[in-house]
Amino acid sequence: MPIRVLPGELVDQIAAGEVIERPASVVKELIENGLDAGASRIEIDIERGGTGLVRVRDDGRGIEAQELPLAVARHATSKITSLEDLEAVTTLGFRGEALPSIGSVSRLRILSRNASADRGAEIAIAGGGEPQLRPAAHPTGTTVEVRDLFFNVPARRKFVKSEATELGHIARLVERLALSRFDVSFKLRHGARVLLEAPALDGEGTELSRLAKVLGADFAAGAVAVSHAAGPVMLSGWAGLPTRSRAQPDQQFWFVNGRSVRDRLLMNAVRLAYRDVLYHGRHPAYVLYLTLDPKLVDVNAHPGKLEVRFRDARQIHEFVFRSLERALAATSPEASAVPAAAGAALSPTHGGWRGSPPSANEPLAFAGAPGEARAPGLPLYSPSRDPWAIAALVAEAPAGSAGPLPPSLTDEAHPLGTAIAQLHGVYILAQTEGGLVLVDMHAAHERVLYEKLKADRARGPVPSQLLLEPLTVELKPHELEMLLEQREEWARAGFEIDALTQTHLALRRVPAFLPTAEIPRIVKALVHDLTLDADTHHLEGAADRVLGTLACRSAIHAHRKLTLPEMNALLRQMEETERANQCNHGRPTWTRLTLQQLDQLFLRGR
Repeated sequence: MPIRVLPGELVDQIAAGEVIERPASVVKELIENGLDAGASRIEIDIERGGTGLVRVRDDGRGIEAQELPLAVARHATSKITSLEDLEAVTTLGFRGEALPSIGSVSRLRILSRNASADRGAEIAIAGGGEPQLRPAAHPTGTTVEVRDLFFNVPARRKFVKSEATELGHIARLVERLALSRFDVSFKLRHGARVLLEAPALDGEGTELSRLAKVLGADFAAGAVAVSHAAGPVMLSGWAGLPTRSRAQPDQQFWFVNGRSVRDRLLMNAVRLAYRDVLYHGRHPAYVLYLTLDPKLVDVNAHPGKLEVRFRDARQIHEFVFRSLERALAATSPEASAVPAAAGAALSPTHGGWRGSPPSANEPLAFAGAPGEARAPGLPLYSPSRDPWAIAALVAEAPAGSAGPLPPSLTDEAHPLGTAIAQLHGVYILAQTEGGLVLVDMHAAHERVLYEKLKADRARGPVPSQLLLEPLTVELKPHELEMLLEQREEWARAGFEIDALTQTHLALRRVPAFLPTAEIPRIVKALVHDLTLDADTHHLEGAADRVLGTLACRSAIHAHRKLTLPEMNALLRQMEETERANQCNHGRPTWTRLTLQQLDQLFLRGR
């Protein structure tokens, strides 16, 4: 077959195969054109899931009558004129492909009026035929109607899904675009039914109302604000708390210079930022905006403009990762913060339950004042009064009254309150000025130890002690081989290891905080966990995985009796520890029951 130039109609249909994948693609292109035209109000009408009708009306600048034929011509655009413009493009569209591609596979009608014109104009094109231009009455702005999508391409129409499926894609797309521009109002209708109505917002702090409308009130209530700038790059938006994670990645939104993208580099940076606080298999929710010099990003790298290319991808990745990690690190206990522990049930295979529980009377290897037990690495807590004072105060108070907490124990000073009991050898019960706090002692201590190990490693080698006689641990041959492959990571965690035989490991140096008698048990547990979770552990990097597992295995386990000073020491340490709202596995470490909730439980005041 000889080489030949394809006819224009066929070229348009081939281009439409890349640009117009489904009805939602039409909606996307038309809304973006409206935003580029400076619209402050956009209305979308849909019929039959978008295959019957897509109508997008905006109040933007409009198109002059003599330019309407050019608007449906291939590669005709008002947004760029040179290669320099393409390298610094700031508009959402710029290729001049959307309207001719839509017109080649549908019955297209465009009505528009420029702000300086006395009247509007209309142009119609069906299946790539000749456009027909005539005068028409229309307010300032543009209305685009797309009917009978893929009517002339039966093969493409077969791949269109059900009406409900296509409508769902359109609704999610409009929600995504509504999050990109808070200053523009959006209204989506399917027939006579309004699916989304988001009024334009004016004023700082009003964005949360649109977030709640699009993503639900739970997101707005359980997100932290992100704002960080470095040179020509700025990251802003909202990151969902780890306790509000989701089973599906359906609430993850990235915008680069106002453009909605699904970029792998940016998504990977977010995943790494959540690595220490997110439960395995869960997905964070976030709405993030990256603003940078247009010359530093190439938006012409994907047919659907969903991915971008950064001039310095490594620096952008590091900037996003560090900025978000810093924002999430502030998720420590505060008087106003209440982790959503409901629905995040603790698994019986968690570190605090797995294996045989230690003896209830087993002494802790604490380093503190003579004759007083203390948690490893935890400061001694010295209350201003007897530890039992809170219980005594409750016991002595007249019936129906509640005595005030001492000033040093208020929520502002100590959001986690003061310990009053240990429940079932697992939980710490603490009283605050506004209610009760329950703390999972193993999960909390695990986070405290992990953050301390990371901080020690950042300052230099983890404090360790050289043993006079090496400790030997018997392992399976494949376990020993895997462990030796990670020798460097173990060294960063404070261990010096060697192989005595094919089944015996020699420990010549160990972290200083580990009690010698517990080292063989902890090492065996470490090896077991690292073998089991080699490919699934949420912590990225072998060094962090070793430290995380070491913290889990070294933390206080269930059924270990603690004194009140020990419990209070742990509460104070949690208040000073970053990311203390979640353990290393991403599960909540504490929850609060307010006095109002307690009153509701007992129907008080009714």
